[in-house]
Amino acid sequence: MRHLIAITLVSSLLFSVTSQAARIKDVADVAGVRSNQLVGYGLVVGLPGTGEKNSKFAEQSFATLLRNFGITVPSGTSLKIKNVAPVAVHAELPAFSKPGQLIDITVSAIGEAKSLRGGSLVQTFLKGADGEVYALAQGSLVVGGFGAEGADGSKVISNTPTVGRIPNGAIVERSIPSPFNSGDKITFNLKRGDFSSANRLAETINGLVGPNTATAIDASSVEVYAPRDPGQRVAYLATLENLEFEPASEAGRIIVNSRTGTIVIGKDVRLLAAAITHGGLTVKISETPLISQPNPFSDGETVETTVSDIEVTQEDSRMFNFDPGASLDELVRAVNRAGVAPGDLISILEALKQVGAIQGDLMII
Repeated sequence: MRHLIAITLVSSLLFSVTSQAARIKDVADVAGVRSNQLVGYGLVVGLPGTGEKNSKFAEQSFATLLRNFGITVPSGTSLKIKNVAPVAVHAELPAFSKPGQLIDITVSAIGEAKSLRGGSLVQTFLKGADGEVYALAQGSLVVGGFGAEGADGSKVISNTPTVGRIPNGAIVERSIPSPFNSGDKITFNLKRGDFSSANRLAETINGLVGPNTATAIDASSVEVYAPRDPGQRVAYLATLENLEFEPASEAGRIIVNSRTGTIVIGKDVRLLAAAITHGGLTVKISETPLISQPNPFSDGETVETTVSDIEVTQEDSRMFNFDPGASLDELVRAVNRAGVAPGDLISILEALKQVGAIQGDLMII
């Protein structure tokens, strides 16, 4: 029964992706326009006894916090810090962020704290990869999870109570310089590198602005001449990023998740004639030429096409017949109806790929 459920899921997840027009802003990024990661170490206070227990580094952090306020803890004093938890604070600083703007932050416990619910983050420095402080974080946490523990050791935990967020919890203190307004060109970087897509993007821009305005320099990047004046450059980019063009379709590809049995087949995968036997299961794929003749006295041409038939049999003589033009998608559905396990289906696809019966990439993850 478990195999049948898994096979049904495989069949329901098969689909074909059709190529269609897309805006430049949806498939490409502007070079230099990017966010930056920030991280910091701080303390959450005000917890209802769900903080640290006997953590030395937490005690040291709390003592340092008190010392910053002019309070000196006598040497050898054992601090009771069940209401305090050391945390890692991280955030993303969006491109063009300016001092005084607010950004969201995420706070995660890094010690033995059981829950951050009800706590408040003490002012924390958020630093970039260069070690400079770019934002200050502080505020009350919003925690989605919760936990409860009984005297007999039983406990219930929902979601993750040791991670919380603070919307608008950090103030930007320093902006990051951007190369957007420098030079005579801007560069579009495709999110999926493809020579055909890069060439089409350049042709679309040249068709609007003029010849030689845009040049595809490789499979991922297209350079475009742009005005130097910042105001004109912004308006220029706002126009370009909303242009629509048709990216090239991806190469035929089959993605197989060996852990879950999920199989996704792209529309450009082609199936050639082959026959394979796997245990008690036999799969036969045949191709028949079909000649299409034009009407008499017409200007049409004779066209030769190929139709495919797929036949699946098992030891109990169950057989599936298909109309001409059967596809790889129908092959997979037929094998599913035969009641085999997802692992058997994966083995069949691998064998078909090895003999060259599948035109496309087979990727197993």
